[in-house]
Amino acid sequence: MRLTILTGAIILACIGASFADDDPIKARKALMDANGDTSKPLVPILKGQAPFDLATAQTALKAYMETAEKAPALFPPGSDKGKTHALPAIWQNKSDFEARFAKFDADAKAAMASVKDEATFKAGFAPIFKDCGGCHELYREKE
Repeated sequence: MRLTILTGAIILACIGASFADDDPIKARKALMDANGDTSKPLVPILKGQAPFDLATAQTALKAYMETAEKAPALFPPGSDKGKTHALPAIWQNKSDFEARFAKFDADAKAAMASVKDEATFKAGFAPIFKDCGGCHELYREKE
């Protein structure tokens, strides 16, 4: 059931992103919202409040790899104007920003190869969530 909901959320986000292709702000918001939705069921697993589920972990990792591939192109010059939480630092430090997505991708791929049970899940996802938090700390406006 949880996997069906996650898969549906990812599909809807992809559909939304395809309609937003002409607007990079909407497209990146849809992509990041999909990441958030995909990540929600992982938190209780990390806290030991839900049983480990390999399919849920793999679904999230696939979404993260897709985000790492697509997201850098969704921050073209000029897309810092409008309703966005993206900070100007993205365009001032573009190489660092893009390198962070490359690391996010590498960490997601490493986790995909290593995560098999709860212990490897916790070890494999720690760097991924650190990647997210580090990027948001530098490049996302606080709400």
